[in-house]
Amino acid sequence: MNPETIVSFEKVNKWFGQFHVLRDIDLQVRKGERIVICGPSGSGKSTLIRCINRLEEHQQGRISVAGIELGEDLRAIDQVRKQVGMVFQQFNLFPHLTVLENLTLAPIQVSKLSVEAATERAMQQLERVRIAEQAHKYPLQLSGGQQQRVAIARALCLTPQVMLFDEPTSALDPEMIKEVLDVMVELAEQGITMLCVTHEMGFAKAVADRVIFMDQGQIVEQNTPQSFFDHPQHDRTKDFLAKIIGH
Repeated sequence: MNPETIVSFEKVNKWFGQFHVLRDIDLQVRKGERIVICGPSGSGKSTLIRCINRLEEHQQGRISVAGIELGEDLRAIDQVRKQVGMVFQQFNLFPHLTVLENLTLAPIQVSKLSVEAATERAMQQLERVRIAEQAHKYPLQLSGGQQQRVAIARALCLTPQVMLFDEPTSALDPEMIKEVLDVMVELAEQGITMLCVTHEMGFAKAVADRVIFMDQGQIVEQNTPQSFFDHPQHDRTKDFLAKIIGH
């Protein structure tokens, strides 16, 4: 494996019952690379990134993250999860905990940080997503866009090497999408490795090093944003782009 590779898929297959959701996926992600994954509903995009931190189990092939292969070894899975942050569609915040408590929970319990160190780190990440003044509020007192920024800060509190975003703006009102995407653009500029499943094509153009198009469990096409949007190669890609941006 190339030493620059941080996430590697080799001939990965996954089924849900009879449904073949991932088909012979080969994918190498370099450290610091920013990848946007798009495609129609049911094409396997979310399953692909959920395999990276073993939220979904693959049945064939090999997946490794930071040189650690994901298999049955629970310690290896734990090691990988410490290095991979994930932001979901739904914010998955604990409603009975304040923003600050949501952020310090895992660093104290998982990383064994002191309360003081965890609090300091949490406040740094809340500053990073421009929401530090909300630290003592509860999630339901915040807008959807603010809650999603809290969720991003929470993932960053474990200082991951890789950040996964699973349609992070799809549950948001249109006016809140921009505030979340702005934060993600800033993160991208700081060199963190990112894989983002999204239909926000403007974000893909602004941030991605590579855009991957999936359909029926396969990577159909991948390219730089400019080539992907200006010169799509496959009919399925052209059809998808025509629907999503009137290309």
